[in-house]
Amino acid sequence: MKKYFTMLMLLIIAPMVFAAQTAKVGEAAPDFTAADSMGTMHHLSEYRGKFVVLEWHNNGCPFTRKHYDGGHMQQLQKEWTAKGVIWLTVISSAPGQQGYMTPSQENDYMAKMHAVPTAALLDPTGQVGHLYDAKTTPDMFVINPQGVLIYGGAIDNRPTVDQSDVQGAENYVSEALTAAMAGQPVKTPVTRPYGCSVKYQD
Repeated sequence: MKKYFTMLMLLIIAPMVFAAQTAKVGEAAPDFTAADSMGTMHHLSEYRGKFVVLEWHNNGCPFTRKHYDGGHMQQLQKEWTAKGVIWLTVISSAPGQQGYMTPSQENDYMAKMHAVPTAALLDPTGQVGHLYDAKTTPDMFVINPQGVLIYGGAIDNRPTVDQSDVQGAENYVSEALTAAMAGQPVKTPVTRPYGCSVKYQD
């Protein structure tokens, strides 16, 4: 009876432990599969051998607009994708929540904003967001070609909605990519993200 009880408890606890596991800097980035706004499926594992940036996005968030309305985020996307980086914008807003986008709405938005990520992933169930414990928009992650998460946190060191603060800010994402591409350690691998809370369904 005692053995049966122990096995039963393990069956109950194991899924809870597994569910609690999220991405950690310095460890393998959790794989995922998600559809983009064009209906194409993306698997993180297919980008092994390349640097990958994950950018959590909410077009209704003033912190997100700070980086998009002035074209700053688009400049970063253009700069780094030109160097072979895979840039995935991730939208984890649930239906009915701020920032939720249908595929056509997101395509129209990207065209209007001249956004040029590799793809915009739609994550309305929050599966990818919870896997990476994405907390804010923006919340940024950098994965190296070996599939290891080397940066997680804020886009820069100016946690405001003022567009003028972008100039002269310390951009942690660019710093991480620049250092890693040069074979150097990332100076600041973890920072506290700032912005609006990700509008999950739960």
